[in-house]
Amino acid sequence: MQLNQQFNVDIPQLQRKLYGLDGQFMLSVGDFLLEKQTAAAFCTMQLAAAKAGLDLQLCSAYRPFDRQVHIWNAKAKGERTLLNNASQPIDFALLTNQQLIDAILIWSALPGASRHHWGTDIDVFDAKQINKQSLQLISAEYQPTGPCFALHQWLIQHANTYGFYFPYQAQQSGVSPEPWHLSYYPVADQYLSQFRTDELTKVLSVAEITLQSSLLERLTELVNHYVFFVAPSPAQCLRELT
Repeated sequence: MQLNQQFNVDIPQLQRKLYGLDGQFMLSVGDFLLEKQTAAAFCTMQLAAAKAGLDLQLCSAYRPFDRQVHIWNAKAKGERTLLNNASQPIDFALLTNQQLIDAILIWSALPGASRHHWGTDIDVFDAKQINKQSLQLISAEYQPTGPCFALHQWLIQHANTYGFYFPYQAQQSGVSPEPWHLSYYPVADQYLSQFRTDELTKVLSVAEITLQSSLLERLTELVNHYVFFVAPSPAQCLRELT
């Protein structure tokens, strides 16, 4: 309760959603929560995918700050496996604090800096080809021999029709390519433009987060690389051409 009161004092109410502190305006889509425009667009896209013989399902959507802290702390304490860019395990014991931060950020967002906080970003899979329990969310599952390859190819062609795109692409983002991660850019672009590093500093300064001091020392660098450095959305590309 004390933590939430501190957030209420330091972060403008309308900005709380940017850092995963306010999910009250989310809508339910099955077992998940999404921002309302994103929810409507996803359901429309899901129906279109079904007509193409694909069972487009969510495996992650809105994620609150506290949940992201839990994931971060587990990895920072060596309680969850760390993977490198090739999805191979990393030896936790050999890492310095700064190396540990970099290793976690290969596949997990910094709490307060995850696009999943916005309710605009989703992780998806083809439930006809693999069940959620077996899904690992690794690139091989979305490549030619993987169970979600056909879905990925369909999304490459059609996701933009419904307002979605892939923000994490090779050479175009600080985060490793994630072929399962889609963003509803009509809203996500607005949220990204409102994101402020100084506000995230306030959030992390009062959070119970492992490696806190090391993170705060590098926060501007980390936000620039992992939050602002993403593949341009179709809307951004269009604006640059006009």
